[in-house]
Amino acid sequence: MSAPQELNRILDRLGSVRVLCIGDVMLDRFIYGNVERISPEAPIPIFTATREERMLGGAGNVVRNLLSLGAEASFAAVVGDDNVATQLTGLVGSEKHLMPYLITERGRISTKKTRYVAGGQQILRSDSETKKAITADTASKILELILPELAKHQAIILSDYGKGVLTPAICKRIIEEARTHKVPVFVDPKARDVSIYAGATVLSPNLKELALACGVDHFADDAALISAAQNLCRTHAFQYVLTTRGEHGMTLVDAEGLVVHVDATASEVFDVSGAGDTVIATLAATYAAGAPMPLAVELANLAGGIVVGRLGTAVVHRTDLTAALYTHRTQALQQKILPRDTALATITNWKRDGLTVGFTNGCFDIMHAGHIQLLSDARARCDKLIVALNTDASVRGLKGPTRPVNAEMDRAQVLAALGCVDAVVLFDEETPLELLKLLKPDVLMKGADYSKEQVVGWELVESYGGRVELLPLKDGYSTTNIIKKMTA
Repeated sequence: MSAPQELNRILDRLGSVRVLCIGDVMLDRFIYGNVERISPEAPIPIFTATREERMLGGAGNVVRNLLSLGAEASFAAVVGDDNVATQLTGLVGSEKHLMPYLITERGRISTKKTRYVAGGQQILRSDSETKKAITADTASKILELILPELAKHQAIILSDYGKGVLTPAICKRIIEEARTHKVPVFVDPKARDVSIYAGATVLSPNLKELALACGVDHFADDAALISAAQNLCRTHAFQYVLTTRGEHGMTLVDAEGLVVHVDATASEVFDVSGAGDTVIATLAATYAAGAPMPLAVELANLAGGIVVGRLGTAVVHRTDLTAALYTHRTQALQQKILPRDTALATITNWKRDGLTVGFTNGCFDIMHAGHIQLLSDARARCDKLIVALNTDASVRGLKGPTRPVNAEMDRAQVLAALGCVDAVVLFDEETPLELLKLLKPDVLMKGADYSKEQVVGWELVESYGGRVELLPLKDGYSTTNIIKKMTA
């Protein structure tokens, strides 16, 4: 894998990227519950529902991943004139940094997938959908809306779930216009006839989709797969074909002889729902942010490895990738520098064991004795200490363009090396309030240069029975003063 610093610089540029996603939107509905007995009426489990989640699925999940990575997005899709469409419109409207182009087609059934989950496993899925192609009038409306906007984007994703939005005519017109404006097009295909995507920058089929496109049942070996993918590049003018191969990783080829293989990174697989969405979103966004295609593939592979370790149609955040770039290498850091969902699971286990969880936050740009005293004091007031660390982008927002002195993962590694620190979680926001809402620590701690009312999240923590403590500071120590001495 490439140097983490190089990949992290690419991730840092995602905020300046806008990606247009066009495709089949659907409502992903997850109903969680328990199965404790078999029905006396038939040999089927009796499912007792306890909670429900609804989210954007299909091409909508591609958009969710783009936004969670920090990119801005535009979204063109078609919905019916039904209750599911109302829910989809509400979910799209609730997303920040998203420009929607939703078109309603009368008489169309909006796609909904309902999954029933018990004991961490899906036991049933129920689908409601229309698969027929959109009408000529709807297609004209889509092109009329988005063709003038193509040049305003740094990448385009065609997310084809085979529900009728990406007709051959729409694909051809969008790809032609994108090539005119030199905007790369990334395709997650469903059609057996991949000629409808001819001229796209990247075709990204999974192994089964590649076999279907090539008219074979399977590939005898890697050489056969590579040859088939290269032939698709030559036949249909794809610049690249990226084949996702599950536990065998990914293989990138072009027509000129390039072959890049990256091994899978997932240590555990809980749910592959939406993993392809995460891969295509990460690939397009990082390439648009300036990553050469092989590096974009590395990051997309890493993102896919993260998301399959999560239950449901999950997304990957930029900070998840940042942490994974480093923790992929060393077990010690893997145990301490945590993505948000892993931190939540870890804290849940700590609390289940009766341990008190403390929380403090900061930039920790240049570590000094004052920091060590504060963190040691914080650890003495709890059983486990989690440190929320401002990312580089967050530090710049707080302290200006010349800061931080040390990159975020360098700072994270220093913190993780301290015996008094049990976990480090990065956050992009100006304050750690969203992390506090998620993690709900027992003790929130800051230096005594704050009053309780100045501590972000104090009301939240006290509202659920936690406490806020102010820690004594070591006189004469300040990162700002250290920098002044260095530049004097």
